Amino acid sequence: MTKTKRNELWIITGAAGTGKNTVSEYLHTQYGIPRVLTHTTRPPRPGEADGVSYYFETPESFATKHLIEQVTYDGHQYGSSREALQKAWERHRIVSLVLDTEGAKSYIRTFGDHIFLLFITVRHPASLRERMIDRGDQPVAVEARLHSPEYQRDLKLPDELSQVAHIIHNDTWVEAKKEIDTLLKQEAVRMQTEKY
Repeated sequence: MTKTKRNELWIITGAAGTGKNTVSEYLHTQYGIPRVLTHTTRPPRPGEADGVSYYFETPESFATKHLIEQVTYDGHQYGSSREALQKAWERHRIVSLVLDTEGAKSYIRTFGDHIFLLFITVRHPASLRERMIDRGDQPVAVEARLHSPEYQRDLKLPDELSQVAHIIHNDTWVEAKKEIDTLLKQEAVRMQTEKY
């Protein structure tokens, strides 16, 4: 009798500006791993759409969600819901989710061996200011984020995640893609041979 392979959640974490959403989009377009959308009360950036980039919420609608984790950045709330994850798993066995490091810890504790963790980092954190401005963030918001304790926390891989994290360097997208492709080839071999 063949065992059913377990669902997997690929968590993409790291500091703001490191390219977490770019990695998520690449996993989707190149490997067919769709992203579980999260909820936020921040306004959309140029080019973002509700139900495509995030679920954009009011503070009142945000409070009604069944959230596994939530965080406040720059006065805006962010969170991911159990319903969105289950809905994604009904359609795809492997899905991805973009989180900060505290959110990643919550998912590791809740879903354990269903988690595959990517920590996105850069060797020169000073470059992240320009990246955030280039993507459309307001300069005042960028400065507030750069000086926030959450940003400083997310620059480093927490000890709790270090044993399960796969580190991807995104100093250049060419380098990051190579690292992701190498990792995915290794995972393809693992998934073909692993007993679930």
